Amino acid sequence: MPEQRKQHDFKGVTVLNDRATGKGISITFWETEADLKASDEASQYFQEQLAKFATYFTAPPVRVA
Repeated sequence: MPEQRKQHDFKGVTVLNDRATGKGISITFWETEADLKASDEASQYFQEQLAKFATYFTAPPVRVA
């Protein structure tokens, strides 16, 4: 969360987890779609965050805008 809060126009995050299956989803909220895209394009923020949590993924993450 601290790194997300530093991103321009980041509004929040919701994490949902199914304890029975161990699967989860993270949903982030941004002021605009352009702000979402800028978080990755300008700073590589998204790729850096994926790298931090890569060991927890059972499948490649999917990004939907």
